[in-house]
Amino acid sequence: MTRPDPTQAAAEAARIVDAFLEASMRPDPVAAAAFMTPDVRIVFTGGRVFGHPGEATAFNAKRYRWVKKRILRNDVVPGPDETIVYNLGTLYGEWPDGTPFEGNRYIDRFVVRDGLIVSHEVWNDSAERILDPGLGA
Repeated sequence: MTRPDPTQAAAEAARIVDAFLEASMRPDPVAAAAFMTPDVRIVFTGGRVFGHPGEATAFNAKRYRWVKKRILRNDVVPGPDETIVYNLGTLYGEWPDGTPFEGNRYIDRFVVRDGLIVSHEVWNDSAERILDPGLGA
């Protein structure tokens, strides 16, 4: 049995995540969904579970006037059946009242299997900054 090249699998998984994030930030949840399995599990901060990128986009529309990611890097962990991609960076944008923000740390964890994202978990500092706006200063 021939095992897949872990370097190639890692590069492909990172490419899939980057393409997904690019579509998500437009925002174009329909295009983003093309990089995910139909039964994807998306878990946002606070344990909010979504089954489609459109649900996550709708949640973000309530939390932010607009939001984008400054991607710092992908840390990729290839495995025998799936590849884990940690995407790290900061968020910038505007709160619903129009107040700008930047430097809001985030980390996203993706599980990529057979060329599609099967799981996406999201952590960021937004809740802390909403509670204490001075944290971003």
